[in-house]
Amino acid sequence: MTEPGTSAAGGTGTSAPGARVLVIDNYDSFVYTIVGYLQQMGAQTVVVRNDEVPADAAGGVDLSGFDGVLVSPGPGTPSTAGRSLEVIGACAEHAVPLLGVCLGHQALGQYFGATVGHAPQLMHGRTSELTHDGRSVFAAAPSPMIATRYHSLTVDPATIPACLDVTARTADGMIMGLAHRELPLHGVQFHPESVLTENGHLMLAHFLELCDGRDAVVRSKGLVPLMTAG
Repeated sequence: MTEPGTSAAGGTGTSAPGARVLVIDNYDSFVYTIVGYLQQMGAQTVVVRNDEVPADAAGGVDLSGFDGVLVSPGPGTPSTAGRSLEVIGACAEHAVPLLGVCLGHQALGQYFGATVGHAPQLMHGRTSELTHDGRSVFAAAPSPMIATRYHSLTVDPATIPACLDVTARTADGMIMGLAHRELPLHGVQFHPESVLTENGHLMLAHFLELCDGRDAVVRSKGLVPLMTAG
């Protein structure tokens, strides 16, 4: 487990207390870039691998002490992503704010009954224009906007359950965002941390504000991406 406020590079986050976010690392190279963004905006982060999730006395997922959860990108499918689906279930049970990114987004869809299958095209490091509904994590972001995609799987639009809203799509109908209608559970198929994604800090800041990170949007102003396009 990585200590709160510490990144892979050994840097520290802000000294001011902020939202405490559990980050589920699906064995992905992008996770510490996302963590860096969250820390820039005041979050305290604890990073655990998807098979090392905190457990309660009964063996269930223990989210006590956390204000929110981010389920990271990663290889494979939601069914092979360790305990990611269980984490989403615990967030749903306790109404803990969640953001799923890429694989985490697909896991959110699958948990509530949607089908995840192969995308028509392999999208690795490619950009797409998307439109969104302007709510929640997309608040104040322009629509359309450009986002960077790294995925070969996608949530099937025909299988979206009634409890989920599609919040963003590409021009060809690929789902780029999901949100639960009653719970603070959100997913984005694209990578907000990519240098080629517009408004990445802003979207993550709105997630942190769901987690009680009250000044995250203010902190996000003027921040620049931490990673290269590749």
